[in-house]
Amino acid sequence: MTSMNQKKNCKRRKLEHWQGISLYLVIYDAIAVNAAYFLGLWFRFDCTYSAIPGEYLSAYLKFTPWYTIFSVFVFWILRLYNSVWRFASYSELIRVGISTVITFLFQTVGITLAIQQMPMSYYLFGTIIQFCLIVGIRFSYRFVLLERTRRQKEEEGPLHRIMLIGAGQAGQIILRDIERAKEPKGKVCCIIDDNPNKWGRYMESVPIVGGRDEILVNAKKYKIDQILLAIPSASAAEKRDILNICKETKCEMKILPGVYQFVTGEVSLSKMKDVAVEDLLGRDPIKVNMDEIFRYISGKTILVTGGGGSIGSELCRQIAEHAPKRLVIFDVYENNAYDIEQELRSKHPQLDLVVLIGSVRDTRKINDVFETYKPDIVYHAAAHKHVPLMETSPCEAIKNNVMGTYKTAHAALKNGCQRFVLISTDKAVNPTNIMGASKRLCEMVIQTMDKISRTGREDLLPLLGSHYEDSEEALKEVAATREFPEEKGERKLKTEFVAVRFGNVLGSNGSVIPLFKKQIAKGGPVTVTHPDIIRYFMTIPEAVSLVLQAGTYAKGGEIFVLDMGAPVKIDTLARNLIKMSGLTPDVDIKVEYTGLRPGEKLYEEKLMAEEGLTKTENELIHIGKPIPFDTDVFLRQLERLAVVAYGNEPGIRRYVEEIVPTYHAAEEDLRLHGETYKTLFDEATGTN
Repeated sequence: MTSMNQKKNCKRRKLEHWQGISLYLVIYDAIAVNAAYFLGLWFRFDCTYSAIPGEYLSAYLKFTPWYTIFSVFVFWILRLYNSVWRFASYSELIRVGISTVITFLFQTVGITLAIQQMPMSYYLFGTIIQFCLIVGIRFSYRFVLLERTRRQKEEEGPLHRIMLIGAGQAGQIILRDIERAKEPKGKVCCIIDDNPNKWGRYMESVPIVGGRDEILVNAKKYKIDQILLAIPSASAAEKRDILNICKETKCEMKILPGVYQFVTGEVSLSKMKDVAVEDLLGRDPIKVNMDEIFRYISGKTILVTGGGGSIGSELCRQIAEHAPKRLVIFDVYENNAYDIEQELRSKHPQLDLVVLIGSVRDTRKINDVFETYKPDIVYHAAAHKHVPLMETSPCEAIKNNVMGTYKTAHAALKNGCQRFVLISTDKAVNPTNIMGASKRLCEMVIQTMDKISRTGREDLLPLLGSHYEDSEEALKEVAATREFPEEKGERKLKTEFVAVRFGNVLGSNGSVIPLFKKQIAKGGPVTVTHPDIIRYFMTIPEAVSLVLQAGTYAKGGEIFVLDMGAPVKIDTLARNLIKMSGLTPDVDIKVEYTGLRPGEKLYEEKLMAEEGLTKTENELIHIGKPIPFDTDVFLRQLERLAVVAYGNEPGIRRYVEEIVPTYHAAEEDLRLHGETYKTLFDEATGTN
């Protein structure tokens, strides 16, 4: 009750303050409008009161009460007593101008017709003086408050010296926001804009000093410590070019995300974000056909394996936005699954969400999931992905990635799933490590399953030796239930199996970006395996949106390859991160080269040389022509591989090499594919 009374009292005090200001303005205006026309009469007669004829003074005094009432009424109608004058702008100036014209007409017609015609200078000087007095008091209030805010900021501590890039409407809004804001403390010292017509001019009393070529010079001249990029309409490439210049200044950098914020009226200082690595990559926003995805997913039961991982959780987020009938999340790690479950239940309370804990290596468990929930579409993201760790545990990579994919795909085929989408990687191309080789085997599993689905020869598929939970009795139990619709006289529903291949994603588990940031925060060193190593990068939401759209194009058997733009030199990426932190590489933060890790190659390709690319409706999604292989032989090899993997045999790499002809040692990679690497390296470094 006390709290409510306090709120009411506070509201009343604020209301009284507003009313008090309005009352003061009314009194001031009453004096000002009459003083203005008296001064007009006084100026007419050489500023000598005794020289003013009596009839003019008498006429002025008789008309004063009527003019006062009319002027205050006009000001009230035009809301000159309701505006928040600390934020006075062009709109308020226009309203003062309109009120001045209206009162001028009333003064001219009223005093002339009702009393007596006055000298022309009386009307002219009176109008001008009135406008100045009315505008002056209101805008001076704004300037006084701004000056008070500035002094308070200075007293609280040193101000950020800010360079604003962009002298457009967004820049003006940000500039005004900085002037009014108490936090963060800052002063815009100069403005950069590429339009030469603006150079040498001022915006809100701040000089526009030149284009992007002048950034470094003026950052030093004005002792800038913070740069704000406020060009929402700029392309990703333009932003990248500007930011690449800015990072040489060692200044803190912030950026307005994009034109969307400007269109929606969300431009403000609070909408500025720290410059991220993806801003420096220069990638234009990914465009997908959301209508296609909606029609594809809406009303269907979707299963996401590995749904708690970096890619899997983003798949769940985007799928939840497209009205699925049911979303089933399957993951072996309960903490990850719990996190995405809580997030989705909060954002989508109406979503039919099922979260299950289990391993794709468990034949009985994965079959039970398919038999219970009958998913229409499966996104298979469950996999071990860490290259160095898989090199020391090759059997685990095969068990989880290959056998897990086989068992999940087998269950999908058996239960009449419409579409199965494997999340693959560019490491599957000419692999030099067991993780990449295992993902290539997964692609071969998918191609085999699609062929089996087309021919209806499910009887050829073996039940692989298994997870420790898959006893002989369990395998026999699964085999006994292996009934396909056609065996019951029902119409056979063909399952379409496809794979989507892409490179590294920013912010994923195991990504170099979080590692570099932690190392910088600790004061270094930042560790890069090799000075010439290059990689492809894409943001997680971008990759997932393309995966979803690729799924709409699937007809069965395709390996979709995502265009991730130009490769990026990891050394350059690390040094940019250091510069973005306001530090100097090899001076403030040391960059150390630790050598390539086991199985690591200098570069990664998006497809093998034997594969050709076919375009799709989306220019960033291509289809690789699958490399032919004998599926019958492959299935027999897969049975043997399962025995080797579950037997934890040390010679598993040799057996994988027999199945995957493109698998070779990392030391041999440059000898075999040196020209490919040189081409990609030149692309990453901008070398012709």
